[in-house]
Amino acid sequence: MTDAPTREPVPSARALLKERDYILFWGTRWTGGFAAQIQSVAMGWQMYALARQTHSVNESALMVSMLGLAAFVPVLLLTLPAGEAADRYDRKKLLLLCLSGEIVSVFTLAIATVNGWASPVLLMAISALFGASRAFFAPANTALGPMLVPRKLLPRAIAWNSLAWQTASILGPAAGGLLVARSAQTAYFTTFVLYGLAGVLVFSIRGNAKPALNPGSRWQLMKEGLAYVWRQKIVFGAISLDLAAVLLGGATALLPVFARDVLHVGAQGFGVLRSGPAMGATVVALVLAARPIRRKAGVFMFGGVAVFGLATVVFGVSKSLWVSVAALAVLGGADMLSVYVRQTLVQLVTPDHMRGRVAAVSSVFIGASNELGEFESGVVARILGPVRAAIFGGVGAVLVTAIWARFFPDLRRADRLE
Repeated sequence: MTDAPTREPVPSARALLKERDYILFWGTRWTGGFAAQIQSVAMGWQMYALARQTHSVNESALMVSMLGLAAFVPVLLLTLPAGEAADRYDRKKLLLLCLSGEIVSVFTLAIATVNGWASPVLLMAISALFGASRAFFAPANTALGPMLVPRKLLPRAIAWNSLAWQTASILGPAAGGLLVARSAQTAYFTTFVLYGLAGVLVFSIRGNAKPALNPGSRWQLMKEGLAYVWRQKIVFGAISLDLAAVLLGGATALLPVFARDVLHVGAQGFGVLRSGPAMGATVVALVLAARPIRRKAGVFMFGGVAVFGLATVVFGVSKSLWVSVAALAVLGGADMLSVYVRQTLVQLVTPDHMRGRVAAVSSVFIGASNELGEFESGVVARILGPVRAAIFGGVGAVLVTAIWARFFPDLRRADRLE
């Protein structure tokens, strides 16, 4: 009689600390995320302040949402070439080029603000430049991470990757609110320095960052990436669920409106509100980093999206800053849970030579959910007002959960994240 096979023990989180290049990569994610959050807060607040000089609350909310649309258009147009580039060229060099674009964009904003040249048109143009940079950044960043850790550490690395982004997203909006309260140019110059530091960290990575050469023309490789996502129903269901839910439930796009004209808490209160989702997300990320999900992954993912929608409704009806922050924290924690499951599923089932293209397709879905979600929220706010727009989005996210659970049974039944 033979002994039953034993499962290999799960490596501890401390094992990640031995991976030098991964630590540098993690630092880049944190620093770049911190900078991006400050820039986002500053641009949203500056756009709303400029718009309110001549427009109503509802019209100004729509103008803030136009920043998201301006950022999404280049993402949509460049996604397939960006994914193919991440599977063909050195991913470290691509990240350095992207960070250079972000440095140029934020430096331009700083100089324009100092000299009084800032305008809604300029803000939207810079947002489009930022979107073009991010179109290439997302697939290169996502595809580089798994190259820097052993496969057995990948689930933990994904959780810690999310933790880097979420902790930066707590401090970033709060710091952005404080910096904007002093001056917009102070926020932009701070962001400029942080992007530079992120570039230094990327440059210091020594490991191989160039994928194996893929045969075939660029168009063939792009088609192969699209076909792979379509065939893998778990992958397609996971990223499209994120698209549909966040597209409808993009309450964070309305935070400048809620801070100034609903809750009346000003720029510093705006920073606190922006930190709310990341507070909850960080708590969940810490739990997942210490105790990764092992079973019933699909149930956790759908549950996270449903709670995300319900918390959005609570935020919409709240008249208290702290109730609103609590609702946003729950919203962020629920979103973190669903994002963790989605990212782990997608990266585990995708071979390395396809990761750039799959990440690019995923990034356009995520970009659509975030940037188009902001635009959708602005349009609905223009028609219904900000409060009803938030409620509408939350209810829509709950309905999306039920619909996707019905049409993607394989995703609902997904079990192990190993």
